[in-house]
Amino acid sequence: MTAASDAGKTGTSTGCLGIIAGGGRLPGLILADLQARGEPVHLVAIKGEAEPELAAQADIELGWGQIGQLFKSLKQAHCDRVLLIGGITKRPDFTSVMGDLGTMRRLPAILKAMIGGDDSLLTRVIGIFEAEGLKAVGVRDVAPALLARAGLLAGKTPDEDAAADMALAYKAVQRLGELDIGQAAVAIGGRVIALEGAEGTDAMLSRCAELRRIGRVKTKGAAGVLVKAAKPGQDLRVDLPTIGPRTVELAKAAGLAGIAVEAGHALVADEAETAAAAKAGGLFLFGLTRNGSDAA
Repeated sequence: MTAASDAGKTGTSTGCLGIIAGGGRLPGLILADLQARGEPVHLVAIKGEAEPELAAQADIELGWGQIGQLFKSLKQAHCDRVLLIGGITKRPDFTSVMGDLGTMRRLPAILKAMIGGDDSLLTRVIGIFEAEGLKAVGVRDVAPALLARAGLLAGKTPDEDAAADMALAYKAVQRLGELDIGQAAVAIGGRVIALEGAEGTDAMLSRCAELRRIGRVKTKGAAGVLVKAAKPGQDLRVDLPTIGPRTVELAKAAGLAGIAVEAGHALVADEAETAAAAKAGGLFLFGLTRNGSDAA
């Protein structure tokens, strides 16, 4: 295990927490937070997805076709809970999941999970873990301090125009989420100019910058807001919307005035660094609640 002490364990569990780590900085941040509190953790890095630095710390690194080995590893570490965290750049297909005997035994459930949108896929994946006696948990269960807070997080308070764009983009994200498509939208000047699809938030923001470059979007100075929020009815144990320093960099390049995330339902990776980048770039960071404001 990456942490041997039983002190400070989350909840009332007497077992180990298994972390299935994908890409990005977030898995490493959560691992560090848990280790600092003495939480016993068994880290499984997804081959080809987890950051190299994190993979080097992992108890085991496994590919998509090693599902049987995954459950064997979790059982040997006495895990009773599992956290799925981090990005997946390439959705697994039939050929990538063909592997060990344990994978083949679970193949019907795996193939069923691969059908549908991201949210339905992740919900079915959770079902596979729970069928093995593992309780799926989310960041809010094991590291709630990493969730976005409500209200102004960095920069200046949004003006009337920015507040209107924020509300519009939030509404767009909710409609988008109902179709299990994406978790982000950009509104500028009372008009939604971009919706997140399979390309992800970074590519969407790059598209916004291109719209400005070719003159399809024209404003006097920085304007518009990126909003990231959970999908309606989303299982909050997986795939929480996340922003970080890179998001700020791309939002700045797109000429936006700020970024808003759904408080309690989104993550700000490296909050101090992200907030500092926003302040330096002249952007605001804001935590929205479900009613579209910072009110409790």
